[in-house]
Amino acid sequence: MARWRLRALILLVYVVIGLYVGWVYHYITPGLLRDLAEALLAVFLWFLVLLGIDLHIGG
Repeated sequence: MARWRLRALILLVYVVIGLYVGWVYHYITPGLLRDLAEALLAVFLWFLVLLGIDLHIGG
């Protein structure tokens, strides 16, 4: 069990460092995050989209 937790921790640290590097080198931008949030809202709240509700953030 401890071995699994260590691997999960290493994976989490790897992903967090990757997110930081992506942000610093402008691969991840606020516009990209907004677009990703809109896409996730549309996927999880698809029934609202079908009812005509606009899920666009800030625009």
